[in-house]
Amino acid sequence: MLYVKTPEEVLDLIKERFTPLDKTESVPLSRAIGRVLAQDITACEYVPDFNRSTVDGYAVRASDTFGCTDAIPAIVQVAGEILMGQSAELLLQAETCCVVPTGGALPDGADSVVMVEYTEDYGDGTVGILKSVAPGDNVIFRGDDVYPGKVVLQKGRVLGAQDIGALAAIGQIAVPVRQMLTVGVISTGDELVPPEEVPQAGQVRDVNSPMLEALLTAFGAKVKNYGIVVDDFDKLSEKIRQAVSECDMVLISGGSSVGAKDATCRIIESMGELLLHGIAIKPGKPTILGMVADKPVFGLPGHPVAAYFITRLFALPLLGRLMDRDMTAYAVSARLAESISANQGRAQYHCCRLEQKNGEWIAWPIRGKSGLITTLAGADGYFCIDRDCEGLPRYAEVQVTVSMGE
Repeated sequence: MLYVKTPEEVLDLIKERFTPLDKTESVPLSRAIGRVLAQDITACEYVPDFNRSTVDGYAVRASDTFGCTDAIPAIVQVAGEILMGQSAELLLQAETCCVVPTGGALPDGADSVVMVEYTEDYGDGTVGILKSVAPGDNVIFRGDDVYPGKVVLQKGRVLGAQDIGALAAIGQIAVPVRQMLTVGVISTGDELVPPEEVPQAGQVRDVNSPMLEALLTAFGAKVKNYGIVVDDFDKLSEKIRQAVSECDMVLISGGSSVGAKDATCRIIESMGELLLHGIAIKPGKPTILGMVADKPVFGLPGHPVAAYFITRLFALPLLGRLMDRDMTAYAVSARLAESISANQGRAQYHCCRLEQKNGEWIAWPIRGKSGLITTLAGADGYFCIDRDCEGLPRYAEVQVTVSMGE
């Protein structure tokens, strides 16, 4: 018999029993993509370090342009030109201007730039300005982007390409990140054969190992695949003991139910502490979570869809907790394309495809049993039906969590 916890209780348990591991390192900027930032990054300089133009044109004092029009241009004297990459060493006087390129420095005294399209070159050292500008127009001022003391990136962030650019801008060439944690993956079952083998009668290919390995790798973990272990208490015990000694977390798929040959629960309990056996969720009710040598060990259902959802909903948040990683989930509002029923008493998760129609998202549920891997393939995301709900009607609004692979 399973004494189940709600999904919310499981997530609370993870927060209570597990804390971030003190494993950090410094990596070069070129290898920081996809890593979890270990501390806040605070700027020590200004970016940009000078006032610069955002257009090709003329740096001016904005007050010299007030009231000008095509018919009555403001005529100013060209005081000089600043080339790209050069410092501005002149002081702009009233009723003068300076030629500047996009990204070029502004001379002292200038507070705006007039686009070249709104000027006339008279060929005698003067130009006519046909459209007035306000102070700050077409200018990025010193420190507009970054200034000393500003927190540029917060710890826990998974660094993307845009973050690498920001780090480069402030000269952060050594990046403090969390060490990549290692997760052991074990598949159990007498019926399993590796994906490269042709199954015989009563056999199936091992779907979970490569699926979980891909999911964990995309999340930023190292994966150690221990292959397939038959339904034998001693052999599985030996493999779990080895995985715990070599990894930061272990996922065992199969053997989590209460059948005579489902040994995972008994093994975890004999080696450490059993934290839960059963979650009020569909798919994935017979899930196990324990601690062995102070390391989390999950017993996942053998059905691929159930194994996927349990990993996505609970194992990855636990791994994120150990990595001190930001686990913000991104969802879009969508309307159901068709009604869908649910089993009251368990939170029920459904994969779906998303389609944009008439300016809103439409969610098409992908129907299938938890043993059918194709209910995951091609999905754009998933939504949840609350445990106290018997189903949702067509056009009901749902929150679809996107990016199935993360």
